Amino acid sequence: MEQWELSGTDDKESDEMKFELATEADIPALVEIWHDGWHQAHAEVVPQALVTRRVRAEFDPRVRAHLGQTRVAHEDGQVAGFFMLDGDEIYQFYLARAFQGRGKARPLLMAAESALGAGHKWLACSVGNTQAAGFYEACGWHRAATLPYEVETSDGPLVINVWRYEKLLRAD
Repeated sequence: MEQWELSGTDDKESDEMKFELATEADIPALVEIWHDGWHQAHAEVVPQALVTRRVRAEFDPRVRAHLGQTRVAHEDGQVAGFFMLDGDEIYQFYLARAFQGRGKARPLLMAAESALGAGHKWLACSVGNTQAAGFYEACGWHRAATLPYEVETSDGPLVINVWRYEKLLRAD
């Protein structure tokens, strides 16, 4: 299993997160983190039609569909967060609530950037999600555009507006 460690320079507790490819055993934690994190970050800024579709049961098949592109961060025997990649995109990025405010988001994003490799990369941020936008900007991502973005739902795709963030990642 692919695994690597990364200590965050802004980590207040100096613990190390271990990053590895997601496995079937991680699915329950990933569903919980994604569902809870999605509602925390998006419920107030996306159309109500999407909010009503984002029930917990919808996240299990989505996690399973993207498991091969998912990396998890483990710390103290728990899943602290995860990211999903899709080509040159950081498709999903979430930190469990218990790990928020502890300097863990930046090392998680650094791991996602490292996994993407060098080149022009991007991510989508829901219009109005100013907390995430500020974090991405503080990490060197720049807002390149506001554009329509098709999101998957159990009822088929739905289009919402997102801020497209971009960053040119360099090889180490």
